[in-house]
Amino acid sequence: MARLSFDWPEERLALLRVLGGDAGETRLVGGAVRDTLAGLPVKDIDLATRLLPEEVMARAKAAGLKVVPTGIAHGTVTVALPSGPVEVTTLRRDVSTDGRRATVAFSDDWREDAARRDFTINALYADPLSGEVTDYFGGVDDLAAGHVRFIGDALTRIAEDHLRILRFFRFNARFAKGAPDAEAMAACTVRANDLMALSRERIAEEMLRILALPDPAPTLGLMVTNGILLPVLPEISAEDVDVLARLVRAEGGAGLAADPLRRLASLLPADTGVADAIWARLKLSNAARKFLAGVAAREGGDAEKGHMLAYWHGRDVALARVLLAGGDATAISDWTIPQFPFTGRAVIARGISQGPEVARLLKQVEMRWVAAGFPDAVQAEAMLDEAVRG
Repeated sequence: MARLSFDWPEERLALLRVLGGDAGETRLVGGAVRDTLAGLPVKDIDLATRLLPEEVMARAKAAGLKVVPTGIAHGTVTVALPSGPVEVTTLRRDVSTDGRRATVAFSDDWREDAARRDFTINALYADPLSGEVTDYFGGVDDLAAGHVRFIGDALTRIAEDHLRILRFFRFNARFAKGAPDAEAMAACTVRANDLMALSRERIAEEMLRILALPDPAPTLGLMVTNGILLPVLPEISAEDVDVLARLVRAEGGAGLAADPLRRLASLLPADTGVADAIWARLKLSNAARKFLAGVAAREGGDAEKGHMLAYWHGRDVALARVLLAGGDATAISDWTIPQFPFTGRAVIARGISQGPEVARLLKQVEMRWVAAGFPDAVQAEAMLDEAVRG
């Protein structure tokens, strides 16, 4: 029987006592159990409990803890601890599902709660005090074997929540060893069009989580080959996945952290119109729109041009374009972007009246200054004097 070893702060242990962890009412669940077994860092602490959400809140407040009803209709409340938030969710069973959302009823049956989860490796519970793992569907063995599979019938689980298609590929990329589960692959391929029923925000969030993985290219290649992305991102081709793979290698060579938005940009064709269309389709932020459009030009490779790009478009766009062009990214990442030394006052002080001519001269000098490689103040003053005389 699997058993976890915890090294938890006293505040977290105190919360478990408050929620009846010593009486079997509350257990650790999901990713924290899975990742601990896999020897990976644990990012989020989730607890499952037989207690109703109102009881969880009452007990936490009585113990002087801050509690937020983040998803109380679905049984989830968040307890804020100094070591980080802890999500506590009442055991549930599905009453109805439509592929996008579920109507749930609360339960006190651990197996019933486990049966509504997506993959066997995510349906693991652990006694928070003894560390003893409860595994209803063979998740421990699957995790050890690197086998990501749905609980029960894969087609049925995807029909319940279409996002599970993308989640399968994300978890497969993280934990699989060897070929993906055949039943799961077949089900995802057959039901790929179900992705069209999801909100674009959910698709974008899951895609960016895939792209943030250490090496997402093989997974994206698998998705493209099997037509998974055709309903939502038909622009992405096998050739684009090759570009992503080169970018990932370049990031590693430059010592840069993974940037999912940069990796998304690498998958898009060198067309600002397409970049803008995908931004709108995925409902990304305005900052993401500016970034994707800036990268779409696909120019830049040497340090000099990279510096110009960083000045005009920002360091992130410049890094992406230099990396995609096979250039030296360290010339940008270690470079301090200079500030243009003049404002309109410097032009007016040279006898030019306020108005459009001031802005025109400033822009003319700024462009010359950047093109000249950001020369020092003496040379910049000479450029400004020449522009005013001209």
